[in-house]
Amino acid sequence: MITAPATAEAEPIDLASRASTGKKLADGTFRVLLYAALGMAVATLVTLLWRTWVEGQGALGTKLLTSPPSERPARAGIESGIFGTLYVTVLCAFLAVPVGIATAVYLEEFAHKDRWYNRLLDMNIQNLAAVPSIVYGILGLAFIARGPLGWGPTIQTAGVILALLVLPTVIIASREAIRAVPGSLRSGSLALGATKWQTVRKQVLPSAVPGIATGAILAVSRAIGE
Repeated sequence: MITAPATAEAEPIDLASRASTGKKLADGTFRVLLYAALGMAVATLVTLLWRTWVEGQGALGTKLLTSPPSERPARAGIESGIFGTLYVTVLCAFLAVPVGIATAVYLEEFAHKDRWYNRLLDMNIQNLAAVPSIVYGILGLAFIARGPLGWGPTIQTAGVILALLVLPTVIIASREAIRAVPGSLRSGSLALGATKWQTVRKQVLPSAVPGIATGAILAVSRAIGE
């Protein structure tokens, strides 16, 4: 009787262990590279700040804040830049924020959605929000600084142009904030005998203040950046 030779059983391969080891190795390598890149960025930033401080500490002082720009570096200051930015920002906010909030209140609470001019106004606001700032600058230069108005390079010109730039942002943010107010709040106010304007003034607008303030801050921040 012939018997077949016994075959050795193959040892099972632990694929899960190998996959786990490879994943840990990849994670560790990525973490090392991430920390290395972060360290290089921080070291570069610290070096730049230290060099700026060493080379410019002699020019720091009240003279830098109270002197106008000059061709001579020793006499140059940033007074006109600081006060010019403040004046233009205040004028821009004074023009854009009230008009933007009033427009949002009208479109959300009083405007008839089926009227063609309201739909046209809504479409134009959405389109103007996507227009690059350079287009506003060119149009302002052509029609406000020079052109028909001819105000020249003044604070009023910059304030009006920036107000036109950020006005769509204020309108859209205010509309979203007003739209987020629950309809039950309006219904309850009207059911208690309040008029439409009283409901908007005493119920809707106070509830929408956080969203409106956020939109106004973002708009003014963009104006300062521009």
